[in-house]
Amino acid sequence: MKDESVRGLTVIYTGNGKGKTSAALGAVMRAAGHGMKCKVIQFIKANPDTGELAAAKRLGPDVEIEQTGLGFTWLKKHSDDEHEKAAQAAMAMAMEAIQSGRYALVVLDEVLYALNKGLVTLDQLKSAIAAKNESAHLILTGRGAPQELVDMADMVTSMEEVKHPMKKGIPAQKGIDF
Repeated sequence: MKDESVRGLTVIYTGNGKGKTSAALGAVMRAAGHGMKCKVIQFIKANPDTGELAAAKRLGPDVEIEQTGLGFTWLKKHSDDEHEKAAQAAMAMAMEAIQSGRYALVVLDEVLYALNKGLVTLDQLKSAIAAKNESAHLILTGRGAPQELVDMADMVTSMEEVKHPMKKGIPAQKGIDF
């Protein structure tokens, strides 16, 4: 018998403040704690030395994190075309994960940044939301969530920056920022 109280949610963590990825990873931890299989696809990140990757290895097969990005686009280490190809490959991976039925939670980390940079399209993200099954959860993170996605989501949280250590010249800190 189907449990009517189980409903997959679409969640967006957006805004200019820090904590979008951290909130999504918190949801992954919670879901994994309940024995749910989770997939995180990072659209921009390319640093193999992050705490989340190390933690995923410790959590075992229920948490998969894929870094598909080439790094921050503003660093210009790669062309716009290379970033777009990587983002499109990530989007194909995302659609496969969403439609597969293997995951109770899929996170598209920094996908809204990829959208705002023109690396993926609004129609692709709308299709991803529409494609998820009714019991799976989908989380999208990144700045600048467009109203159309906000309207489709079940929950939207906007992170507001109040104070940030980088403004004092303090670099990103292991364990807090990566």
